[in-house]
Amino acid sequence: MKNYIIVLFVVLLSSCKNENSTTHKTNLETNSKTLTANDIIDKSIAISGGERFEQSSLKFEFRDTYYQALRKNHEFLLVRVIVNDKDSIFDMLSNVGFERYHNEAFVKLEDSIADVYSASVNSVHYFSVLPYGLNDEAVNKTLLESEQIKNKDYYKIKVTFDELGGGEDHEDEFVYWINKDTFKVDYLAYSYEEVSGLGMRFREAYNERYVNGLRFVDYNNYKTENNSIPLESLGKAFEDNQLQLLSKIELENIKVDLVNN
Repeated sequence: MKNYIIVLFVVLLSSCKNENSTTHKTNLETNSKTLTANDIIDKSIAISGGERFEQSSLKFEFRDTYYQALRKNHEFLLVRVIVNDKDSIFDMLSNVGFERYHNEAFVKLEDSIADVYSASVNSVHYFSVLPYGLNDEAVNKTLLESEQIKNKDYYKIKVTFDELGGGEDHEDEFVYWINKDTFKVDYLAYSYEEVSGLGMRFREAYNERYVNGLRFVDYNNYKTENNSIPLESLGKAFEDNQLQLLSKIELENIKVDLVNN
């Protein structure tokens, strides 16, 4: 009986070792799984508010202009209100299209002018809730080589847009630096077409705060005098102090209300 117990103990011990080895191997495989660009963006959106973005009424002020966004599932209404003395301009962009009102009177615009105003309204709202929006159908994401900025490790993702559904500025390109520990967007860069040629900006996030579950940041907005620097290299240029602070992007008086389904 004593010998039987010893043999049984050895078998059980061996079994436990094999099980622990298998479990450890499985954990290693899970931890070492290579994240795709979509995986990283999904995690970044989730940590920044996730589904709350799609069920929210958002209000804020930016450079003395009032903005409001209402998102409910796949429907949206983006508003900009410019008040000058007794006059008010209401710009509204929704699933239906763009409309402008002067006080309470509808303003008929040429399509080309309406497109410019629409892009302007959309731009402010787009940046205000990043990385929400990076899973839209017209968005293309490419995972670039990881990079360090200020001794922190970052996933680096390039974003381009399809012409169909990509909006007036579909030719713009973006690069996002997403912190490997927090999955938050700490830096971003983008290129855009302007009259004089290609323009580029680099933004550094600061003043993080959560309002009713949604993450908001302000940005230090940088430019470069050397447009020969590739967009993907602006993070390195920033760390080497090659960029010039142009402005600050600050959202004020933020209010978020959640909308029922």
